[in-house]
Amino acid sequence: MHRHDHDHDHSLEALRDALTAGFWDERYGGSDRVWSGRPNQRLVEQTADLSPGTALDVACGEGGDAVWLAKQGWQVTAVDVSQVALSRVARHAEDEGVGDRLKVGFYDALADPRPAGRHTFDLVSVSFLHVPQPDFAAVYRGIADAVAPGGRLLVTAHHPDDVATGARHDHGPGLMFEPERVVETLGADRSASGWEVEVADTPVREQVTPDGPLLVRDTVVRLRRVK
Repeated sequence: MHRHDHDHDHSLEALRDALTAGFWDERYGGSDRVWSGRPNQRLVEQTADLSPGTALDVACGEGGDAVWLAKQGWQVTAVDVSQVALSRVARHAEDEGVGDRLKVGFYDALADPRPAGRHTFDLVSVSFLHVPQPDFAAVYRGIADAVAPGGRLLVTAHHPDDVATGARHDHGPGLMFEPERVVETLGADRSASGWEVEVADTPVREQVTPDGPLLVRDTVVRLRRVK
């Protein structure tokens, strides 16, 4: 999910505009389907050893991850800024027979970084939500607050190396990030933080493009809340 895939205006206002409901409702409304509908590879890998419980999919898009989690037995809440996207998630869940295990909700990261109020979850997953660097700490700390004691936060993002290799355009300073930014923002590098770092990695995968296969690098962070 490329939450930063817009024009090349790098001003902070333009970057924030690309996180609004209007931007994404127009983007989704312009086609029947924007994303593949398949779950993200990193989500599949990083949940393989987890027992299904409650899950929150933040910036869920059209629901490929959320529906997949529900089909694995998770009770899923999927949130996004676009009502067009959320209606597709709900329809996708019904079509796949997991409507009873998935509910949707509105989430505007810049207006209120807490995606589910006071509710907490066994798994909070956020895939490819790239926010301007000045907003990063507030947004990702708000998302992390939704992790229940003993639960996990899973962050997947595009790594800055993809700009250096030409795999992706540079859509603005600091939008792509390394695992260290997540770990340090949440203080998970400190022993008394209440977080255990289970994964902080930068794996490479092959992405299919119209011009042929392309190697891209992901930022993958999985933290466990220990208290």
